[in-house]
Amino acid sequence: FGVSVKKNPVIGVLAWPSPLVIVIGSFFSCCGAGLQSLTGAPRLLQAIAHDGIIPFLQVFGHGKTNGEPTWALLLTVGICEIGILIASLDEVAPILSMFFLMCYLFVNLACAVQTLLRTPNWRPRFKFYHWTLSFLGMSLCLSLMFICSWFYALIAILIAGCIYKYIEYRGAVKEWGDGIRGLSLNAARYALIRLEEVQLHTKNWRPQLMVLCKLNDDLEVKHPRLLSFTSQLKAGKGLTIVCSVLEGTYMTRKADANVGEQKMKAAMAAERTKGFSHVIVSSSLRDGFSILIQSAGLGGMKHNTVLMAWPAGWKQARDSLARRNFIETVRETTEAHQALLVAKNIDHFPDNQERLKEGTIDVWWIVHDGGLLMLLPFLLMQHKVWRKSKMRVFTVAQLDDNSIQMKKDLQVFLYHLRLDAEVEVVEMHGSDISAFTYEKTLKMEQRSQMLKEMQLSRTERQRE
Repeated sequence: FGVSVKKNPVIGVLAWPSPLVIVIGSFFSCCGAGLQSLTGAPRLLQAIAHDGIIPFLQVFGHGKTNGEPTWALLLTVGICEIGILIASLDEVAPILSMFFLMCYLFVNLACAVQTLLRTPNWRPRFKFYHWTLSFLGMSLCLSLMFICSWFYALIAILIAGCIYKYIEYRGAVKEWGDGIRGLSLNAARYALIRLEEVQLHTKNWRPQLMVLCKLNDDLEVKHPRLLSFTSQLKAGKGLTIVCSVLEGTYMTRKADANVGEQKMKAAMAAERTKGFSHVIVSSSLRDGFSILIQSAGLGGMKHNTVLMAWPAGWKQARDSLARRNFIETVRETTEAHQALLVAKNIDHFPDNQERLKEGTIDVWWIVHDGGLLMLLPFLLMQHKVWRKSKMRVFTVAQLDDNSIQMKKDLQVFLYHLRLDAEVEVVEMHGSDISAFTYEKTLKMEQRSQMLKEMQLSRTERQRE
């Protein structure tokens, strides 16, 4: 009621035929909204409590035998009484408006997202519906929230965000799914297709590990330290696929494969190894490992490095199966143009709780492999377990080689790679090195040539 318009309703001045139209309309509107909230809100709260979406609200799921939501009704009345006791529409209106607008905002957002994702179970009956309508509605709701009161709008968004995160971590998993998961699937699909279209550049290369694990008779991971080493090597980044093979047929060992995969996931969680687990059933271990090397991964997200433990008991039998499987795995990895990492005495490697206060990571650079041997210690030293270790690089020289010059060249090479490491040159007789190994070893001349190829011009160096 405005003083300047002789205490008539302000909007009533514009009403036809009488200002009472506004009074009567406001009265019925308030009654209708109040009754709707008093009957609808408790049942909505009861339904949320029954579904177990928000665990601490479960007490409001109880009610009378006829289904009346007693506790939810009492809470609703209490909230309404707080609004009445405030006794100021100017204070209550922004609070109510925020949550109503947020409700409509999320309904519009859900409709737009479902349409954009082309979810099969989203089939609106309104034939002229378009996602831009929902997007426009969402934008209007968000704009009105901040136009009404930016302070209350931020508080409402913060409360909604807290509720969402609480439901995500503590709430029940329900059958209706999650729109955010749909967005993630769409984004992953798009990223995989993009990776497939563009050839991987050398600068973007990183070890994408496939870890070949063995499961014991209880379907537990035989070498859990292999998973620890994986997490230390990856520091939680990049692709990691942990695989294992069970001998037999899939029809008879399907349950074992599922149990093995669950136990593998538990072991990965215990060792803080982030990645994917996969257990397959094959007629033989050799065939199973071969299948995994060929087919693990998807599109551009495929492994380029295989990590496995050194075979146990390979010396005992003359025709050891472990030895033959290991050799075949080495051959097939080479054939697939993938790097192979073999961890010997893996059970003695440090776990993620240990902190090495000193020590060295030694690289015996006998065969030039393109730089992977230099990269591995660097990646390990990024992890807190190995952070205080130092790197040493050993290389082998013939007696007739210039060892001093070779050492200087290698130090320059490491400097250009931006690696901090000590360099040691070991002189050996020709008979101590096999012909194959020596041919592959970078001699002084080859190293010098490589350094010349790697060195940048002065302008390129300044630009970098």
